[in-house]
Amino acid sequence: MTDIPRLIEKKRDGKCLEDDEIRTFINGLLPGPNKCVDDGQLGAMLMAIYLKKMNDRETTVLTKAMRDSGEVLSWPQEWKGKVVDKHSTGGVGDKVSLVLAPALAACGMKVPMISGRGLGHTGGTLDKLESVPGYNVSLSKEQIESALHHVGCVIAGQTANIAPADKRMYACRDVTATVDDISLVTGSIICKKAAEGIDALIMDVKCGEGAWPICSNVEDASKLAKCLVAAGIGLGINTVALVTQMDAPLGRAVGNALEVAESVRCLQNKGPADLLDIVSELGGELLDLVQPGQDGKARIKSVVRDGRALKKFQEMLNAQGVDSQLAQKLCSSVNPLSELCQAEHKTELKCPTKGYVIKLDAMNCALVTRDLGGGRMVAGQQLNHAVGLELLVEVGSEVEQGQSWVRVHHDGELTAQLRKTLDNSVTISSTKPEVKSRVLRKIP
Repeated sequence: MTDIPRLIEKKRDGKCLEDDEIRTFINGLLPGPNKCVDDGQLGAMLMAIYLKKMNDRETTVLTKAMRDSGEVLSWPQEWKGKVVDKHSTGGVGDKVSLVLAPALAACGMKVPMISGRGLGHTGGTLDKLESVPGYNVSLSKEQIESALHHVGCVIAGQTANIAPADKRMYACRDVTATVDDISLVTGSIICKKAAEGIDALIMDVKCGEGAWPICSNVEDASKLAKCLVAAGIGLGINTVALVTQMDAPLGRAVGNALEVAESVRCLQNKGPADLLDIVSELGGELLDLVQPGQDGKARIKSVVRDGRALKKFQEMLNAQGVDSQLAQKLCSSVNPLSELCQAEHKTELKCPTKGYVIKLDAMNCALVTRDLGGGRMVAGQQLNHAVGLELLVEVGSEVEQGQSWVRVHHDGELTAQLRKTLDNSVTISSTKPEVKSRVLRKIP
């Protein structure tokens, strides 16, 4: 019988676990005759890792064992070198996946994007897409392969057979205050990406006030980025990370249906510049990994500009259950939000003075959207896909006193507390700020 308490004690005392010890512990989480780790022991090990940390070798072995706890997807030989994906650590208004996946497909890539739901203050890609009536995120491997064959991209949820050890570990991390650990975050992210059978991966590591607490500054975000890249490469995936700024929301929309509508606008080549810039930077880096020398960034911009990416998005909606008429209307509408659910009320808040917008607080915007019903305060909470924020200005905008800076989409009353939080979210100065690129660093 495996001596699980001895392994917990070893990590508790700050010692490194051997490769076979890590694999034994992960295998012990799985149902069946080899299950030997109970919930209390899992919680104890997670806390030991959280407090004493893992080195790069341990992190890579942990990630590989989590990947190998379930099914690893495989693809036709002719797709070799073209199966790619992107992952973000989570931000506010971050709808990059909705634009980037079809853009990559339009460039000839295969994108089996396994995404997640909202976590904490950050929005979830699956939650956003489910604001489109009929969109099915629960696909089998056969359905995923069919969509990749016919469309080139799919955005779906984690299947029951992909990284089951991660599911059990994550549920325990959520209730044991061990979510924000670099090794555990890395293992959870990379094991699922590795299970997709991808050739290359671009990581978007958010940094700033609207990012995870472990990524509040550039140095800490870079540490996580380096760990993610090392684990990805260790599992045979060509991996690069960009550290990107998340002090202000990305784009102008925060909230599920609002972000889908803005994504469609971006694919129509009418979206906010900062969103298209990030999509182009991430997509360009990824294309350059697998097809160097072809100016990946320009290719991404080209397929957005000429409508090929929008066509792929419409095809993806069809392949994942959306009525073809609705998909066509959504993608061709001058007001895509009109084809989606809409909130009962829209309330605009005004600028208190004239000047230049020097700050839009991403965290406050996320918390207000969550409290309106657009995010989960507790697991399993029903989402209101219609609510959220429509920013009418951006950092650097010149504004007049009394000018509207945000339009709140809400059902029921907009409380005084939420108004106050929003009032504290915008900062206006007489001095025009320097607006810099959101890309802060590239790793490696």
